[in-house]
Amino acid sequence: MVSSLYPKRSWFVAALLIAAAAASAADQRPNIVFILIDDQRYDAFSFEGHPFLQTPHLDQLAADGVVFENAFVTTSLCSPSRASILTGQYAHRHQVLANRTALDPSLATFATTLHNAGYDTAFVGKWHMGAPDDSPRPGFEHWVSFPGQGSYRNQRLNIDGTHEETDGYLTDILTDHAVSFVRQERKRPFLLYLSHKAVHAPFIPAQRHRGSYEKRRYQHPETMADTPANYGGKPDWVRAQRNSWHGVDGMYDNSVDFDQFALDYAETLRAVDDSVGRVIQALSDSDQLDDTLIVFTSDNGFQFGEHGLIDKRTMYEASIRVPLIVHGPLGARGGRRLPQMVLNIDFAPTFIDAAGGDIPESMQGRSWLPQLQDNGAPGRDAFLYEYFWERAFPQTPTVLGVRTTRYKLMRYHGIWDRYELYDLQIDPQERNNLIGDLLTTTEVGHVEARVLGGRTPAEQSLLGTGVEDPALKALFYRLWLRLDELIDESGAAAEPNWRP
Repeated sequence: MVSSLYPKRSWFVAALLIAAAAASAADQRPNIVFILIDDQRYDAFSFEGHPFLQTPHLDQLAADGVVFENAFVTTSLCSPSRASILTGQYAHRHQVLANRTALDPSLATFATTLHNAGYDTAFVGKWHMGAPDDSPRPGFEHWVSFPGQGSYRNQRLNIDGTHEETDGYLTDILTDHAVSFVRQERKRPFLLYLSHKAVHAPFIPAQRHRGSYEKRRYQHPETMADTPANYGGKPDWVRAQRNSWHGVDGMYDNSVDFDQFALDYAETLRAVDDSVGRVIQALSDSDQLDDTLIVFTSDNGFQFGEHGLIDKRTMYEASIRVPLIVHGPLGARGGRRLPQMVLNIDFAPTFIDAAGGDIPESMQGRSWLPQLQDNGAPGRDAFLYEYFWERAFPQTPTVLGVRTTRYKLMRYHGIWDRYELYDLQIDPQERNNLIGDLLTTTEVGHVEARVLGGRTPAEQSLLGTGVEDPALKALFYRLWLRLDELIDESGAAAEPNWRP
């Protein structure tokens, strides 16, 4: 009788040991602090050579961590990009195609996946999908947010389902909540998603930073001037947009001065740098810095006069490139700069990979941990960019494009205008549209019909298109076909059928 108890007891003890070992292993998973900024350019740091902006905490984060030099968004617009970050999906898949569209709560996100894996999860800041609803979303145990864009000062917050009034500067208040969460005692790893309103226009700096750059002047990009040279070969819609809401000659209904606009942006960004410093200090003070993967990025880039434009949406480099600084375990140390191409759809699978979880099949992105841990690990050779026309901002057409490590082809829909092709290696400012003066819109239409008609590459290379240069003709077709491949691989239709 007694002897029969020992096997049961041994089994029970073994089970406890296995559970304890599993818990111990789970405790070794890294914390994740994901800091998302709104509309921050990839080069808006002092360490990237900005002429006067000072970002000491971000500079130090980059000096101690890893900078991805070629990080991009697949849609340069706030809500679609944020949905892509959460779900790891292209906009055409998650269907958040405009700024007031709610994200389907049934979709798997990195938050729901990590929460189900035992992470303590918190969202603090700007959600901006499905305004005016600011209620807690799936996957987050702790919630601090507000409707839509919010306000820089005295913003009412939804804190775990209860609304509270605030008094103060929003960037600082959100940081207060983030720091409080970091300092909590817990026995499991955590995910903190800190999503700032800053630096979204209209820019309002913290009082302590007002006027700090008043004697400085932002250097206008060479492509900003309204000259024939700058618009030669460009689509007509680009020059026409100069006088629009998002053009340098008509900014926000002619209510904003460009030079002051640039200074206000820089001064508003200073509070973001302060915020990053405070979060890092809280992690250090609580002995969690070495165990925390810190990821800093933006939901899209921002144009400051390039081609006569401001804001984002377009497929030009200043619009689609974003900063990406990573610091912490899993190889995110050493002050390295990595050239591999990474996308906003890659964050979700990367965070899940870092936590040792299984990446849902619904996610279209790829983890960039292999590149983080091995400088020579290969990255993407190209990616699909998509932006869908918005009724509220009709000056920018729908664009589907392919961006490779060297070239970029932009194909416009719903507008009778030139397409654009650039060699970014020799023309990083995108001044010389290689097909702008050689290929008319009519000829492009003929090419499109033939390519989509099923011609083989060999047949296509022989087609007369008005381009006499065989190498340019071959490049054009290669990129055209690569774009179609990416569209097919991502599950999008060749012709977007979305309607506003």
